[in-house]
Amino acid sequence: MAYLVLGLVLFLGVHSVRIFADNWRTQTIGRVGENTFKGLYTALSLLGFVLIIWGFGMARETPTVLWTPPPATRHIAALLNVLAFVSLFAAYVPGNAIKARVHHPMVLGVKTWAFAHLISNGNLAHVVLFGSFLIWAVLDFISARRRDRSQGVEYLKGTASATVLTVILGVVVSGVFAMWLHGLLIGVKPFG
Repeated sequence: MAYLVLGLVLFLGVHSVRIFADNWRTQTIGRVGENTFKGLYTALSLLGFVLIIWGFGMARETPTVLWTPPPATRHIAALLNVLAFVSLFAAYVPGNAIKARVHHPMVLGVKTWAFAHLISNGNLAHVVLFGSFLIWAVLDFISARRRDRSQGVEYLKGTASATVLTVILGVVVSGVFAMWLHGLLIGVKPFG
């Protein structure tokens, strides 16, 4: 569990700089340069990500059960994960109405993904992992929306075609991930 926690501290810590120390971030980029900052940011993020994967895998070998979620939470989680994938694609498909409305769909997707996994898993490692990501995503979403307001950021209205494409991509990729890739990459098949 220690590696999981250390990985979360590194990964989410690096990703929290804009939440808690945006001025420091700006000053540091000015002092060391944008490329050096991005290089350090990436290196620490990757190290944290590797530790999260390693630590989570180790923690799953000897699970500490906190509760047993009702079977219905698996179905709720599946639906929420479809929405998380749609949100993920909304961050990258240009001109979609979801990004125009939400402004930060990637972070919304992380919140949805974390919440879905939190309600459908009752082991300590799951609670630590997904609870940490959920708390981070809530704080990041609030911070990003506050930053947008203070900077007067305006989002253009999205088009119907881009929005439909976003939804189709999110639904299809979430289905592929749930049916094949989740089991292959994570070792758990959500649907049996």
